[in-house]
Amino acid sequence: MNKDIKYFGIDISHLVFDVTDSSGNYYQFKNNPAGFKKFLKLLGIDSHCVMEATGYYHYQLAYFLLESVIKVSVENPLSVKRFIQMKLTKNKTDKSDSKLICEYAKQVELKLWKGNSKHQTECLQMTRLLSVYTKQSTMLKNKLHGEAVLGNPSKTVVSSLKRSLKQVQKEMKTLEEKLIVLVKEVHQDVLTRLKSIPGIGNKTSLMLVVLTDGFERFTSGSELCSYAGLTPIIRKSGSSVSGRSKISKMGNQKLRNLLFMCSFNACKYNKACREIYERIVAKGKSKKLALIAVCNKLLKQAFAIAKSGLIYDDSYRSTLVKS
Repeated sequence: MNKDIKYFGIDISHLVFDVTDSSGNYYQFKNNPAGFKKFLKLLGIDSHCVMEATGYYHYQLAYFLLESVIKVSVENPLSVKRFIQMKLTKNKTDKSDSKLICEYAKQVELKLWKGNSKHQTECLQMTRLLSVYTKQSTMLKNKLHGEAVLGNPSKTVVSSLKRSLKQVQKEMKTLEEKLIVLVKEVHQDVLTRLKSIPGIGNKTSLMLVVLTDGFERFTSGSELCSYAGLTPIIRKSGSSVSGRSKISKMGNQKLRNLLFMCSFNACKYNKACREIYERIVAKGKSKKLALIAVCNKLLKQAFAIAKSGLIYDDSYRSTLVKS
């Protein structure tokens, strides 16, 4: 703990946020701009605010503090939860949580939260809405299929479902076109080079750029794989515990699912991925494990190409060549 820093543990809910500082003082403010301004009066250049990533509730306050040049850390809720459990506390209130978050801040190495640019924020919002529309489209198609197999489907119901499906698909197309334009404004070069990787198509390269902010937030392929939840967890202790290794899944599920869908084509058309798949299967390992290894390889290839300014070349050992 840095004794020169005054920590503020913040527990945020929909309407209010509770604060405990490193001196033990407790405060409560409304979770709105007026409450943020009142809280700011307590802070100085030596202040460090720490909160959990609680859905969407923390975003407005975090961005407000960032714009006010206050140090902010947004921590993984699981890390904070484990710390609270370790304290064996019996109380579970917003006040007690803010106090424990402050204690957590004093004892761990914190990373400063940087937030997203306005460009990245808009891209992510479009991506989330596209995900909602995709689910709606699938649901409507399934419902249409269900009505079609009925002996005497209602023309009114079928007509309504078709109109809804057409509207959803229209919105999806409009959003996708706008997202492509938005991404190309900043990441045109990276987007073009990612498409050179066999197994990664237009939509996948677009989503990779959006979900990783053009790979700007990562310093290594391994770090990126951890972010996607593709790193293995080994369960082995003494002679009594010897579980199967599994991927952590404690990462970006959307990115992980995207890569898994790409892995099938990568096994066919990407030489490096195919070799990994065949080698793992030849050892008697499951095909699913081999596909996860392919996901890992694909992501590392994407990272290398994004960072190097090179394009994929199947004939070169490092899979890269000058563009």
